Amino acid sequence: MANIYGYIRVSSRDQNVDRQSMAFQALSIPEKNVYMDKQSGKDFDRPSYKRMVRRMKAEDLLYIRSIDRLGRNYGEILEQWRILTKEKGVDIVVLDMPLLDTRRGKDLMGTFLSDIVLQVLSFVAENERTNIRQRQAEGIAAAKAKGVTFGRPALPYPDNFQKIHREWRRKKITLQQAADACGMRVGTFYGKARRYENTNETKTGKNQ
Repeated sequence: MANIYGYIRVSSRDQNVDRQSMAFQALSIPEKNVYMDKQSGKDFDRPSYKRMVRRMKAEDLLYIRSIDRLGRNYGEILEQWRILTKEKGVDIVVLDMPLLDTRRGKDLMGTFLSDIVLQVLSFVAENERTNIRQRQAEGIAAAKAKGVTFGRPALPYPDNFQKIHREWRRKKITLQQAADACGMRVGTFYGKARRYENTNETKTGKNQ
């Protein structure tokens, strides 16, 4: 007996899945047959998706809300579609694109039209993924240009740093002794020393 499945994918753990879930509830898909992954659509190395595919057999039916919920990598979407429909004999229905319903038009013309629509939508999904990455990169570059820093904020200099730094530079103490006196690792002390010196050099240059 054929089973009905639903597949949900969101890109992050805090992204809302309600719209996809509600669509499947309206189709009366058994809850145990709804699989969900909360990760990027860049590839198909997803635990829930893999479990679902292992369970599927010929004449089962898979619903997805939109093609980008299946994935965002053009080549891999087409390959997974081929595996599911040709190798496993599963039918697929893309809810927001009625033309992508493999139960219909199984003649040559119907298959041809479905293949064209699938390729176009797969390309659009990957193109959007590329655009998202580009917008993120541009946003980060613009933020850096405005002086926004990323990552953990640097810890403040300890109260004795200036004195210890001066003694270290005058070779009165070793680098290890200077780091120990400031309660830091050697690499941390050296990095802070370089930043401290660069900052002071910049200030001196501006005042000249």
